[in-house]
Amino acid sequence: MNTENQALLQSYKLGNITLKNRVIMAPMTRSRADNPKKTPTDMHVKYYTQRAGAGLIITEGSQVSERGIGYVNTPGIHTSEQVQGWKKVTESVHEKEGKIFMQLWHVGRISHPKFHNGEKPLAPSPVNPNEQVYTPEGFEKTTEPKEMSMQEIQETIQEFKHAAQMAKDAGFDGIEIHSSNGYLFHQFFNKNANHRTDDYGGNIQNRARFFFDVLEAVSEIWPENQIGCRFNPSLHKSFGIIATEESIATFDYIIEKLNAYDLAYVHLSEPFTDVSDVPYLETEIAKHYRKIYKGTLMINNGFDRESGNKVIEEGDADLVAYAKWFISNPDLPKRFENKWPLAEYDEDTFYTTGKEGYTDYPNYEGDKDS
Repeated sequence: MNTENQALLQSYKLGNITLKNRVIMAPMTRSRADNPKKTPTDMHVKYYTQRAGAGLIITEGSQVSERGIGYVNTPGIHTSEQVQGWKKVTESVHEKEGKIFMQLWHVGRISHPKFHNGEKPLAPSPVNPNEQVYTPEGFEKTTEPKEMSMQEIQETIQEFKHAAQMAKDAGFDGIEIHSSNGYLFHQFFNKNANHRTDDYGGNIQNRARFFFDVLEAVSEIWPENQIGCRFNPSLHKSFGIIATEESIATFDYIIEKLNAYDLAYVHLSEPFTDVSDVPYLETEIAKHYRKIYKGTLMINNGFDRESGNKVIEEGDADLVAYAKWFISNPDLPKRFENKWPLAEYDEDTFYTTGKEGYTDYPNYEGDKDS
């Protein structure tokens, strides 16, 4: 493969912006907002700016309200102080000619009362996910959450709308709705997590309703072509989600319906675990949903340079998101371009505080321009 012909390194028109390549920095929780107001710091500015060579940066999940918190030291996007912190990030990334979307996040039941003044976290139904979450006192087992009232559902929709406005005020190029990985939207989608009998539970259309209500709300703030959505259709036995025989049908319905919107992209994950022995789940997500979704499809989970180029060349995706490799290789697109070796990442520093394992990974030592 000639370097200049790598599919990953071709530019791409994404809504109203042009990406310089198709190597996307995936959203990753890094737990560096270790301050009382949960604001991004100068370390966040440096971290994201170092990676501005990505075609697009998608920020770590940032909670849309205090009620959306489920992990220590995660930044928010619902206060003026947080907006000011994120504005420094976007301005610095833009100075390096980078593009950056904000990921809007609400963890739902993947939380703990210690984050909510002793109150139960909100969820579609009072079903304990039986997971562990990292609280200020260390790992704690999740508890039974509080079933959201109709009023709380409407309030949460407005929290997403408010956060979308905050992201616009902070200078982002767009937003991504984190409707994946066992968090609040995924809890509504999943029959094992959603036992409701009202308009937000029961059949597939009702279980998807909350997501589309939020999408409509944030579309009042952002043009549709500056909104992305993330899904993990074959998630199973992770993040509290136990897949059902309706899981793929639910995502088929959602993603087919999204064809009626002019979204920036749909961001999908290949299975996090081996689901080859689960007959009702898909093992090849990009191939399956390329047949359904007509717009820009982004895929992630486990790709390297070769497989990333291949999935684009074969037409199964338009963009490829990289997570861990972007942690240890801030110059990842340039390493792909020159076929330089990749630096290994240190998982022990993924969720710690401080610059170690965050901003101290160097560019490739053979790069004289770094």
